Amino acid sequence: MSISVPVRLMGLAALCLSGLSQAETFVFTAIPDQDERRLTERFGKIADYLSEQLNVDVKYVPVKSYPAAVSAFRNDQVQLAWFGGLTGVQARELVPGSEAIAQGAEDTAFVSYLIAHVSTGLAVSEQLPAELAGKRFTFGDKGSTSGRLMPEFFLREHFEQAPETLFSRVGFSGDHNRTISLVQSGAYEVGAVNYAVWDAELEKGNIDESKVKVIWTSPEYPDYQWSIRGDVNARFGDGFKEKVKQALLEMKDPELLAAFPRSGFVNATNDDYAPIRDTAVAIGIMDPEQ
Repeated sequence: MSISVPVRLMGLAALCLSGLSQAETFVFTAIPDQDERRLTERFGKIADYLSEQLNVDVKYVPVKSYPAAVSAFRNDQVQLAWFGGLTGVQARELVPGSEAIAQGAEDTAFVSYLIAHVSTGLAVSEQLPAELAGKRFTFGDKGSTSGRLMPEFFLREHFEQAPETLFSRVGFSGDHNRTISLVQSGAYEVGAVNYAVWDAELEKGNIDESKVKVIWTSPEYPDYQWSIRGDVNARFGDGFKEKVKQALLEMKDPELLAAFPRSGFVNATNDDYAPIRDTAVAIGIMDPEQ
């Protein structure tokens, strides 16, 4: 037996379905360079700002690891991500048409710090000190640009050996806050850390400089950036990618910017991160054929 549906109800159903498709949520994530509680605090406010600027529902979703952020971008679980230099390169190569659209003003010339426990006796130096050899050393996450990729590159270039042979022990802390804690406690004698995280934690009084200090500052390199998938205009409407970019570039609220922390955002392109890709290939983290 067939059941007829009144035309009026069919029209209502179609309208509802149309409304649902138009109300699709725009989702973003960020590499977990600090603990999850801090990230959720930071990026919840960014989601509110973007939702207001873009006139769509925007949601921040945390991830547990750097590779998970790349996977979420690749699998279209998120359409926008705050990546480090390396994770951004990796993610964009997995998603054709994706672009770096904005970077922090500070990210055009980012640096890493090497920090050391005071028991090492290591002093501030313009050159990587020979006394690093044989120390217990921790990087941040394996996928971190400032906590692993660039420090490893500079160490290899200077000492002409891999970290595993240079140091008595090599670890990966997982995030920058953890690196600071491990070196401050003496569990590791030396570590590589994102300068912005160190400076922010120092300002908050979370670092005991009688136990741990900066001993070396790296040369500059490009780092964090916002990357967006290439299919967002098809899903959210013509010009949506540009609207996202403009919303990021026009973010001026000091409270929002302090969440990164950055003084503001500037234009970015994929070409800006060619040096990061070249470095990753040089030390064997990325395949040159990718």
